[in-house]
Order: sequence, then C-alpha cells, then structure tokens
Amino acid sequence: MNINMELYRTFYCVAKVGSISKAADLLFVTQPAVSRAIQQLEEKLGMVLFFRTPKGVRLTKDGELLYPYVEQAFNFISLGERTLLEVKELHSGEISIGAGDTVCKHYLPGHLKDFKRTYPGIGIHVTNQSTQSVINMLKKGSIDMGFVHLPVVDEQLMVYKIMEIQDCFVVGEKYKELAMKPRTAQEIAKYPLILLEKGGSSRTYIEKMFSKYDLTVKPAFELSDFELNIQFALIDFGVAAVIKNFIVEELENQSLYEVKLIDPIPPRYIGLVHLKTVPLPAAAKKFLSFLLEKPSSDDQ
Repeated sequence: MNINMELYRTFYCVAKVGSISKAADLLFVTQPAVSRAIQQLEEKLGMVLFFRTPKGVRLTKDGELLYPYVEQAFNFISLGERTLLEVKELHSGEISIGAGDTVCKHYLPGHLKDFKRTYPGIGIHVTNQSTQSVINMLKKGSIDMGFVHLPVVDEQLMVYKIMEIQDCFVVGEKYKELAMKPRTAQEIAKYPLILLEKGGSSRTYIEKMFSKYDLTVKPAFELSDFELNIQFALIDFGVAAVIKNFIVEELENQSLYEVKLIDPIPPRYIGLVHLKTVPLPAAAKKFLSFLLEKPSSDDQ
C-alpha cells in the first residue's frame, strides 16, 4: 500500500491534539486541508479513523489500532533527525582509520588523545596496515581515511601532506666510527644493512636512493617494522634505515649514531588520503581539519 507520509503526519498530529483546528495551526495549513488529508487517508485505508465530539475529534477503534504504529514511526524519524544533528554537531559519530606501524606508534596517539579530549563522543577505530593495504581498504569502503607514506599517485584519492619525515641511517656502538664523518652510499652498502621488508614504500624509497649510484642492495636483515630496525641497530647487527623524527631520544643519549651521507637523503611525507568520490562523514571531516590546522610534531 503506497500512501503519502504527509497523510500519516496529519493523522498523527490530529490524533495527538484532538482537534482539526489545532492540528492545522501546528502544520501551518488550513483546516480544510487537514480535513481533506484525513478523508484521503480514510479512503485509502477503507475505514473511519476519527469521530467528532463537542470538544473536537477522537480516534475510532480502528484509529486507536493504527495510532501506536504511526506514533512509533514518527518517534523513530525524530530520533533519526536528532542522531544526525548530534553527529553534525560532533556529539557522536565514528571515524575508521587505516595506518602503518610508524604512524600508529609515533604520530596518531597524541593527536587522537587531543581530538578525543575535544570531541569525547566520537568513536575511533584504527586498523594497522601498510600503505598499499590502506589504499585497498579505502577503495573497498572499509575505512574512512588512511595514513600513507608519500608519494602516492592515484586519481581516485584526495591526498594531504600531514608531516615531513626524514629517512636516515643509524648504527650502534660497534659501528659508530661510520658516524664520524659523512659517507657515500657506496661505503654504507659495504656494511650489513638492516632494512624493512621488500615491497613497502619505505623500503622502495631507500632502494631508489641506492639505485641512483647503480647499487643494488642486499640487506643482511629484512624486518617488518622500523622498531625492529632500531632494536637490531642497538644490538650492533649493522646499519639500519630508520626515520630520524622518531629516534630523537636515542640520538640524544647516543645509544644510536646517525651516519650522515655526503649526498643527503631527500625528505618525504606522511600523507592522509580519502576517496574523492565518497563524502567524508562529519566526524572524519572534522578530524581531517583538526590535523591540518595542528602543527606537526616536527614543527612544534
């Protein structure tokens, strides 16, 4: 049965106030318009819904049967409208984020803490994934946004630079003579190299650096995340490729030593991406603007 919702809205209002004239005032229509709407609904349903009394109108037995269902429907609509308003005003909502190990450990916690302090009603779900997996999840609709290592070239994605990062090589006590002066890539390649597993954006970036000098790297260790690279350097297994931004303490206390290159490694960026064709939920949009407005940790 296909019945215009406005007819049910009129029925609900009249039943609630018990008066055609009061309902007309609440609905901002004329009394004849309200009467016609009730008549149309009664004709479509094939039953009388109201009878007149000296004080107005009352529901018939059939009207009383219908009323609780219509009341529930409009209560749910009002609840839906209130929920959307709360989301819009960021009293509630949810953000689903994909991010790699380094971002999850060194970048996200502080920013999520600050965001949650401002918007405690927003739920946040974080999935730990590689750059390519983050992009795949975005395209499947599994997450709202993701953190990736740039550059990323994909026409489907909106890309924002969030933080500049600096790759570097570090060693522990055993190889600290390497850090005494700037070195060439050829010199570093002679030592046991500690790199991330092949295929990731960070490993590819380092490989491209070596390839500029016609060097093909054959690492002694290929590990799953930067934290392992740091640990293996600390216990003197070789020269580790890491991100300088996140080893400030180790460099300051000289548990690690930076091996500087004669030709420095260019900086790169951590970026935030989302699909161009899918509008961000209100909470995710606010989180994006929150990050873009906030200075990155290397600027503070």
